[in-house]
Amino acid sequence: MRRILIVTGIFPPDIGGPATYCEITAGALSGRGFKVHVITYTSKRISKENHPFKIERVSKRWPWFLRHLIYFFKVFFNAPKNDLVYSLSTLNGGISSLIAAKIFRKKFYIRIVGDYAWQVAMEKGRTDILIDDFQTAKKTGWVGFLFWLQGLLCRKADQIIVPSEYLKTIVMGWGVKESKIKVIYNSVNFKPLDISRQDARNKIGIHGNIVVSIGRLVPWKGFRMLIKIMPQLLALNQFFRLIIIGDGPEKKNLEVIVKNLSLDKKVFLVGKKSKADLALYLAASDMFILNSGYEGFSHQILEAMAAGVPVVASAILGNREIINQGENGFLVKYNDEFNLIEAIKSLIQNPDIAEQLVEGGKRTVEKFSSDRMIDETSSLLSQ
Repeated sequence: MRRILIVTGIFPPDIGGPATYCEITAGALSGRGFKVHVITYTSKRISKENHPFKIERVSKRWPWFLRHLIYFFKVFFNAPKNDLVYSLSTLNGGISSLIAAKIFRKKFYIRIVGDYAWQVAMEKGRTDILIDDFQTAKKTGWVGFLFWLQGLLCRKADQIIVPSEYLKTIVMGWGVKESKIKVIYNSVNFKPLDISRQDARNKIGIHGNIVVSIGRLVPWKGFRMLIKIMPQLLALNQFFRLIIIGDGPEKKNLEVIVKNLSLDKKVFLVGKKSKADLALYLAASDMFILNSGYEGFSHQILEAMAAGVPVVASAILGNREIINQGENGFLVKYNDEFNLIEAIKSLIQNPDIAEQLVEGGKRTVEKFSSDRMIDETSSLLSQ
């Protein structure tokens, strides 16, 4: 029996793509003859675990230094009991995993879903360039150190897993050999609700032609532009409503924009939602918009497709690995006001086109099954 220590920064009931991925992967590997042990942080008190694998949680209520120290020692003392250490966290979990794996001569795998240094720089206001330009831009100070450190972790890893060909090229740019990098696409594990659109709208208390967008509230997700175009959409159709699901550092800025444009009853910032609530909001929606400047590989696009909602997304490389223009979604230029409005108008005014994209989306979702992802992951971890 192969023993695997999975080190992650987030796990359900906390919400997010990495949390979902960890739960699916750990559970499936446990059913395939692997003995899995998960170490994670948690923001909530868990009274009872019900998983086919062992899980240890470190509370985020502890002071910053203390919780990181506890987390490190949990990884360090459990690494010798396992054959392989697999980090789903780029830096915090990655550093702890690398140190433990090298000291105890264990294999070290890491999953990379983005450029951590760039995300920090964007959130701290230290850069306003998108991820592709950031790769070759001069980086100094703390951001430069983070960029160097994530590259070092990947170069020292025995294997790197990325969820898209696009991210593979990013990691190779950090000086990592191509032979070390394995592309394993994410799966979608989303269950749509069997409910009418009108009933779903009654439940959420929002009616009209609903445009929904989901993601962490950070600058590169393009939520400001979606709010900005609402007055023009309302001039075309007074029943347009925009729902933004998620939380993050941009929340207060977005609330100010909504207030200044007098859109309080037209734009709804509803915060984080559970999987069940997310399914309800998607069931109520006419379309899903992802106006993002960066996506390594979007769970949200696949979830919207699974829910039978037509998709409009920015034509960045990660999204182009999922969407074929006009077949299963519309691709538009990032933050392009005119193209966003035209795509939204097209879907509202042409139900046949919207239905064509929905059917294409459902066929796409079938290609990204959990079984395929787990088959490829378990094969790699067994080597």
